[in-house]
Amino acid sequence: MIGSLVFGRGGSRNLRTAGAPAPEYDRSLAWSALLLVSLGLVMVYSSSIATAEAGRYSGNNPAYFLLRHGMFLAIALGAATAVFLVPVRFWQKAAPWLFAACVVLLVLVLIPGIGREVNGARRWLNLGVANMQPSELMKLAVVLYAADYTVRKHAVLKNFRRGLLPLLAVMLVVAWLLLREPDFGAFVVVAVTAFGVLFLGGMSGRHFSALLGMLAAGFVLLVLSSPYRMQRILGFMDPWSDAFGKGYQLSHALIAFGRGEWLGVGLGASVEKLHYLPEAHTDFLLAVIAEELGLAGVMAVIALFVWIVLRAFLIGRQAALRERHFPALVAQGIGVWIGFQALINMGVNMGLLPTKGLTLPLMSFGGSGLVVNCVAIAFLIRIDWENRQLARGLNA
Repeated sequence: MIGSLVFGRGGSRNLRTAGAPAPEYDRSLAWSALLLVSLGLVMVYSSSIATAEAGRYSGNNPAYFLLRHGMFLAIALGAATAVFLVPVRFWQKAAPWLFAACVVLLVLVLIPGIGREVNGARRWLNLGVANMQPSELMKLAVVLYAADYTVRKHAVLKNFRRGLLPLLAVMLVVAWLLLREPDFGAFVVVAVTAFGVLFLGGMSGRHFSALLGMLAAGFVLLVLSSPYRMQRILGFMDPWSDAFGKGYQLSHALIAFGRGEWLGVGLGASVEKLHYLPEAHTDFLLAVIAEELGLAGVMAVIALFVWIVLRAFLIGRQAALRERHFPALVAQGIGVWIGFQALINMGVNMGLLPTKGLTLPLMSFGGSGLVVNCVAIAFLIRIDWENRQLARGLNA
């Protein structure tokens, strides 16, 4: 059981290593994230040229999305650097306050005149030069808060009333706010991440199974109560039955995958991005990658995400062996979050899951998501750096 590993005893055993000094940080993790971010920058530009040229808001500038994505990336790298320089223990103390601040932002986004509405969804706060999406910030905040809560309540975590019920009540409030926007995709990611951290921290298997059942029942009820979501489910099951209606996005994503074959049609040569595939630079970026870079490009992206998730869990395990419970759960929680969101986005692009508005982490266009994803990677690198510093101290 992973929970017993995180909160086990005798964690300092087998931590001494011999030989040459280890690197100061996890270079493979940093390079994997940098490769995804760099490829994302290139593919956002490639997939958005036609949309930018035809958009009045962009001044018909084909590099409009490239410039904005580059600006967001600079902010993201700056924020990631700042986070890396702060000890993890500070974030443990700040976790409840950060979570409360994100809840306030979720409330503000629902207030007319403050929150910005686009295509019937009110998910953004207008900051003047850019929009901020509080639901993206909540994904990171819930990792920190759930990890801190699990550490504080570990002694009573298996008790439903004293351990699980308080967090469940808070998460129901967050779920209600997210569904009011509505942002069903963010709700699913936040819920899975929070309960994933609880499970990794030692939550009762019986309670975890009950929560999974509740989530499944809630998902079915939400789909049945919303004709819009029902149409998406039906469109996913047979997109070709209404290829110009509810199956439009998925059918064109599948066409993009088919055209790409093994090695793709070449960078910049996608046809589907020419106003056929909606949201080509955000939700369906992987479909453009498949068309232009082929199966080889898609497999490279999948391999990089798999490596990041594996490193997140291994970094968490190293922290757990040193009895650093909060960093261990944060690292593993980030692995659950990034891995699950990437899996959902890829499944949607490939026609394996119903269409949902979730971006591809580290790659898709979007300021809030890119900044928060880069900050999450910075947390992983910081936790790994502290693990290595402790190892050096033990070996001194």
